[in-house]
Amino acid sequence: MSKIVLYQVFPRLFDNHNTTRKVSGTLRENGCGKFSSFSDEVLERIHRMGFTHIWYMGVIRHATTTDYSAYGIPNQHPEIVKGKAGSPYAIVDYYDVDPDLADNPDKRMEEWKALIKRTHRVGMKVIMDFVPNHVAREYHSICKPVGVRDLGEDDDTSKNFSQHNNFYYCWGQPLDLSQVLSTYPVDSSATPYIEIPAKATGNNCFTACPSEKDWYETIKLNYGIDYCNPAGRSTHFNPIPDTWEKMTRILLFWANTGIDGFRCDMAEMVPDSFWSYTTKIVKNRYPQLIFIGEVYDPNRYHTYLAAGFDYLYDKVGMYDTMRAIIRNERPASDITVQWQNRNDIQENMLYFLENHDEQRIASDFFCGDSEKAVPAVIVGALLQRNPFMVYCGQEFGEKGMDEEGYSSRDGRTTIFDYWSPSTLTHAYESHCDLTAQFKQLSISYCNIFHTATHEKSISDGDMFDLMYMNPTSDHFDSRRQFAFLRKYKDEVLFIVVNFSSNRVNISVKIPGHAFEYLHLPQKRVTATDLLSGDIYVMNLSRDKDYPMMIEPYNGRVYKFNLKMDDRGFALNEHHKDEFPPAHTAEHLLNQLMMRKFGCERSDNAHIERRKSKISYIIDHEPSRKEVREIEDEMNRLIQADMMVSYEFVDRDHIPAEVKLDRLPKEAHEMIRLVRIDNYDVCPCLGKHVRSTSQIGRFVLLGTNWDAMKHSFRIRFKVTP
Repeated sequence: MSKIVLYQVFPRLFDNHNTTRKVSGTLRENGCGKFSSFSDEVLERIHRMGFTHIWYMGVIRHATTTDYSAYGIPNQHPEIVKGKAGSPYAIVDYYDVDPDLADNPDKRMEEWKALIKRTHRVGMKVIMDFVPNHVAREYHSICKPVGVRDLGEDDDTSKNFSQHNNFYYCWGQPLDLSQVLSTYPVDSSATPYIEIPAKATGNNCFTACPSEKDWYETIKLNYGIDYCNPAGRSTHFNPIPDTWEKMTRILLFWANTGIDGFRCDMAEMVPDSFWSYTTKIVKNRYPQLIFIGEVYDPNRYHTYLAAGFDYLYDKVGMYDTMRAIIRNERPASDITVQWQNRNDIQENMLYFLENHDEQRIASDFFCGDSEKAVPAVIVGALLQRNPFMVYCGQEFGEKGMDEEGYSSRDGRTTIFDYWSPSTLTHAYESHCDLTAQFKQLSISYCNIFHTATHEKSISDGDMFDLMYMNPTSDHFDSRRQFAFLRKYKDEVLFIVVNFSSNRVNISVKIPGHAFEYLHLPQKRVTATDLLSGDIYVMNLSRDKDYPMMIEPYNGRVYKFNLKMDDRGFALNEHHKDEFPPAHTAEHLLNQLMMRKFGCERSDNAHIERRKSKISYIIDHEPSRKEVREIEDEMNRLIQADMMVSYEFVDRDHIPAEVKLDRLPKEAHEMIRLVRIDNYDVCPCLGKHVRSTSQIGRFVLLGTNWDAMKHSFRIRFKVTP
């Protein structure tokens, strides 16, 4: 199976170039992201980040104060809309698409289907919301298929409950919004909103007078449970409730658009019997479709998995634990307790550190610094085979400290307002607006996710927790460090993270039990840190301590292959101390020259900090124009911010474009490759920057042409 790394993105906020950011601003004032913001290029960059799935949040048409009546879309009363943009979870038409997200609202469904195709084209799968528990108060479908009856259309409103009704009713009482409007007054010349009888709210408020803390903008759907029975809650599932059939039809409608799965909002507020009924029907027709459930009660995890869910939120367990560790409120060793508590269903638990309901890591309400969470990201993404989710902007250190409107400043990014978070203004279109700190953060995330998705040890391997053999001592602090092993066949990952604010020199013991459980031999191996590229020669031995240095809020992911003998690696010869930015520029320049002049990689290079020289055998002396083009193209490639990564392969799995004729005879069967995205790959043992943007600026100092040898020599330097 492949490791799922899920990107939760709110298209309304993503790549919105309007930076007005007026509190409670309208669509016209503050702008809005669009489906079209996710171009092929942008989606490719998201995919290169390491994401396998993308959850487009807020696609289905929901209540908003924006007037779309020109497109035949009914207006919503402002008293029952939160914020100017409205909640994406207050659905007004289950068969329609949010017009905010379309360049042409008349073509909104076509634009959504086109986005699905673009996403698939770059290699990612599409997840969308299904909101089963509630709808907007003015729910009315104008796009439902012929023959489909609307939710509530056939309800008997004289009954507070009927298994044939889609909604619950409050004994003929009118809806009273006085408590809400006293807190959130609405400037409107419209007549007051009237609802007789009042319907129960989405958060199970069965009175006609909801408070501002209730989900007053929504009404609860009736799945056959009588919540108001004086004798106690009772179920009425035979015959099948009408709501079950209607909601299953909606799921099948969206599944038919080509999506790959549903994230099901507040799934535990809907009876598990419904999920058993509907997932069986949907998966029978679309067997590859996945269901992700927002379930918070650990006592019901097994029930909802048995009902057809593939994955469930691990909020109460791992999220709460990680948050407390990042805030230095709990020891890192508590991670062990949490995964052990869910060990039998571990692969079904979705890990995350942010989502739209939670406070941003970098907010003052969480820990104030996004870098403090990097160790938690390493653990969350690499500890087990289960999925890991990132909320848009998290990878760029979004602080969530804006005061956008409805929800005020609460450490979250609004889901109710038209807005443009600073880190997402240009998002994956360009990193030019990001600080060096946030660029580095995104590189760290990229390295971690590439490890998660490319290493078989993570997707298919076994895990061994090292914490029981590494209690707090002079050489290891189990309160601030965490260590574990991952293994698949002959590939092993030795992973250690540091939640401390200090650089630490620690020793990690690998016990004899690990050797037995993972079938590890006692031998000498050469490991590479997949995050930094550092080399570590290890003498594997039972109960031995392995010293290492780890930077603050960082980690080590040492990879080694058990097929290696004690010679370690012998790859291309080069200066081990050469300047990493210039060395990475050399790799770029090699590939550029090969593409531009059809030559081979250089075998005559002197790479230094102040000035570097490199020669190529080509068929003609480059013109002045061609020389200028070399410099211009190099800087374009650098600015593209391509990721630099490492991988080990044996000689039988060398990519076709990689030549091994320059390797020394004593080179080992296992080869370390250095990749620059999809642009270049080359055997190399040297140190590199982690992203091309870290090279700086490429400055061409001069060239020389040897007509006799057809040798073209380039002199260059790189500057910050």
